[in-house]
Amino acid sequence: PLHTLRAAEKELLPGFHQFEWQPALKNVSTSYNVGIINGLSGWASSVDDSPADTITRRFRYDVALVSALKDVEEDIMEGLRESGMEDSACTSGFSVMIKECCDGMGDVSEKHGGGPVVPEKAVRFSFTIMSVSVLVEDEGEVTIFTEPKPNSELSCKPLCLMFVDESDHETLTAVLGPVVAERNAMKESRLILSMGGLLRSFRFHFRGTGYDEKMVREMEGLEASGSTYICTLCDSSRAEASQNMVLHSITRCHDENLERYEIWRTNPFSESVDELRDRVKGVSAKPFMETQPTLDALHCDIGNATEFYKIFQDEIGEVFKKVNPSREERRSWRAALDKQLRKKMKLKPVMRMNGNYARRLMTLEAAEVVCELVPSEERREALRELMRLYLQMKPVWRATCPAKECPDQLCRYSFNSQRFADLLSSTFKYRYNGKITNYLHKTLAHVPEIIERDGSIGAWASEGNESANKLFRRFRKMNARQSKAFELEDV
Repeated sequence: PLHTLRAAEKELLPGFHQFEWQPALKNVSTSYNVGIINGLSGWASSVDDSPADTITRRFRYDVALVSALKDVEEDIMEGLRESGMEDSACTSGFSVMIKECCDGMGDVSEKHGGGPVVPEKAVRFSFTIMSVSVLVEDEGEVTIFTEPKPNSELSCKPLCLMFVDESDHETLTAVLGPVVAERNAMKESRLILSMGGLLRSFRFHFRGTGYDEKMVREMEGLEASGSTYICTLCDSSRAEASQNMVLHSITRCHDENLERYEIWRTNPFSESVDELRDRVKGVSAKPFMETQPTLDALHCDIGNATEFYKIFQDEIGEVFKKVNPSREERRSWRAALDKQLRKKMKLKPVMRMNGNYARRLMTLEAAEVVCELVPSEERREALRELMRLYLQMKPVWRATCPAKECPDQLCRYSFNSQRFADLLSSTFKYRYNGKITNYLHKTLAHVPEIIERDGSIGAWASEGNESANKLFRRFRKMNARQSKAFELEDV
């Protein structure tokens, strides 16, 4: 019957479990039984184009975390037993590692809704419990739970859904402001929650790694991705990165970005705009949310495939011999490439490169198919070599756990990336003269360092959130309710 179903649903939604914080969270109510709340946290509507109460719905961050922890309660208890820790002895010293993802989605318009006018773009913010560990007197930190599928939409818990355009910085920051405030409050406090029948205390560590480059730049106050400062991890300029492709180390971080913004704002040395911009390395807005400098594996795939697609085009047209080909010539090479890929690989041309196309394009088979159109044998060999090296490198930043899944490729990564860079700067130098794409720079320069620091790139990627976007679209097209005010509640 409906009422039992409703009761069961309530237990699964955030807001059911009792908990408390010590010390209590700053500016956050102590009540624990809050379900879905209006994401604008009581702001009055000042804009008249879309009714404020339809813009966003969210869970309170701490309530959502508690619910997610209770979801993995059995796994945590199991982990304690397996580590041979006496259940009753472990009541404090738990650490929870959280991955945060945030991604904008284009066109989510109603197909037939009669609801209020809302922007037809949405942003979803979600988190995943990556691991839970506990401090043990003699052995230090022992991990008792690790999320086996960190990129599944099942482990990726939605926190906040908003009808906002991700490029609309003001609205985005207004909606995420309370989320950031709650997150900061939780860093200073510990959660007391009953687990396996005993009260235990948890600390949370947040790592914002599930953002694509556009979102990272927006959150961290960097210039947009066409900037000369091409990297969200280091201060390199595009020209430097194309000269020195491999040797860079990660220097940027949230606190430094904040300091640089202050310098940008105050200009203490009274420099000209160009000097000032060079001093702050392209930080020209206030960093809003702390993200963890990493590389987004999914978009890295897509970015590099786009780059290869363009190299394929250029090789078909033998650009290395020509000065600057006309638009018509370029178009004909592209048509030839698309036709060949469609015929031999069954790959339909796509408007914008997507993950699936990228995966099919980046194979030796595809390289062979393209080579059929490339006139000279030595260029063909260079293309094959380029693809071989790339395929050696790729598993390292795709794998959830590279040390286990592809140890050999991990060991050879720096060597392979150096060879790859040498090929680009010699054979393909017509493309890399003073320019290089953002993701290619990161792929060549930063992967080993990130893996050394985090142990994985793939596990921290935004895939879970991206695949949950599909679900969001499913829910948005629901026929039962046509007014948008309800629809966010249903999700």
